[in-house]
Amino acid sequence: NIEGVTFGIDSKIDLEIGNSILRDKILDQLMMQGVTIEDRNATYIDCDIKIGKNSVIMPNTHILGNSEIGESSIIGPNSIICSSKIGDDCHIISSTLNDSVVCNSVTVGPFSNVRNNSYLDDDVHLGTSAEVNRSRLGKGTKSSHFSYIGDALVGDNVNIGAGTVTCNYDGKNKNKTIIGDDAFIGSDTMLIAPVKIGSKSSTGAGSVVTHDIDDESQVAGVPAKYITRRT
Repeated sequence: NIEGVTFGIDSKIDLEIGNSILRDKILDQLMMQGVTIEDRNATYIDCDIKIGKNSVIMPNTHILGNSEIGESSIIGPNSIICSSKIGDDCHIISSTLNDSVVCNSVTVGPFSNVRNNSYLDDDVHLGTSAEVNRSRLGKGTKSSHFSYIGDALVGDNVNIGAGTVTCNYDGKNKNKTIIGDDAFIGSDTMLIAPVKIGSKSSTGAGSVVTHDIDDESQVAGVPAKYITRRT
């Protein structure tokens, strides 16, 4: 019995009708709580999902599992949020989040993927086609284009250039990359894990980093060598 309608589920047609009625009830409740649903016919939200007031759910968005979304966030269009927590004032555009935490004032997408217990701190920016896997990104860190960040611990205010890859798999084990605060990772840098990049250090475009880099140092080349080094 849903909103006074009683019927048996005897076919896939009945199942779709029942799901549609239940979905409408979920969306009605969220809108009564101050959430904007732009198109109820293209929005799919599981039971018991928590969404803060003044958040906007754009069309073709799925919010699943035990997800939570804070206030004044925009989710979608074309996003999938599964068992993840999103804070206030975030914008997730045409992207997928799985089993991860996104703090406040974070932007993700379009076409990015955050998964496997990753953590994006306040003011993180992931742009087009960035993937974050089993990693933590510190406050204000940016990866704007075409990067893979896996098994990494990234500090605050790090700039990760286009085409950067943490090469975490050696054929047998997944290895960790550590990047210190205020580091600058040049475009197309390959970080061959396990490796540590020191705070306020930088890599030149196209570098292949195979060894740890000291704080406040610059490296470039294949393999990367010191250009300047803290004394």
